[in-house]
Amino acid sequence: MIAQATTAEGHNRGGKGGRSKGIIIIDILILITVIEALYYAFFINTDEQVMWAAAIAALTALLIFLGVKLSKRNGMKRKTEPIAKLVLLDEEGERMKEWYINGETSLLIGKSSGRSEVDIDLSDAEYASIISPQHAVLNYAQGAWYVEDLDSRNGVGLRKFNRSAVTRLDNEQPYRLDAGDLLLIANTRLLVK
Repeated sequence: MIAQATTAEGHNRGGKGGRSKGIIIIDILILITVIEALYYAFFINTDEQVMWAAAIAALTALLIFLGVKLSKRNGMKRKTEPIAKLVLLDEEGERMKEWYINGETSLLIGKSSGRSEVDIDLSDAEYASIISPQHAVLNYAQGAWYVEDLDSRNGVGLRKFNRSAVTRLDNEQPYRLDAGDLLLIANTRLLVK
């Protein structure tokens, strides 16, 4: 069974996106310093050369500060790669099986039987006994893949790329997938690539 998430990710919208209070305070202090330097240069100082030198220095510092902030923010965003396949992983993280999903629009995950077929058949997975016949579905919409739990017995979990917490999915609620995410179908691990 999937363990309940230790942190909520708000229907896969990324959790926290903000900055820490310490960084915000430092940003405010830098901005105040630049404003004070400009105020001094233009309203208190009487020497024109000092006025322009201080103004140029303050504006240069402000531009460098903003440039560094923007480059860090852009560097933190991970480029979204197109999803091409799902990879079944064993307990050691080794690849056992792959399914190429390019060009598909909807894929049923579960266990095939004489009465029904699924697209991603986990009948031979190590934990097949706790996987429901129709466990989850992947849908491709508006350029992205989404996963939904189909009211399975043992749940579907999602661990987002570079995160350690696993979110248990709500039944029939779509969650966006990105390359590098890990799907847990009961205890069976599928890497999204």
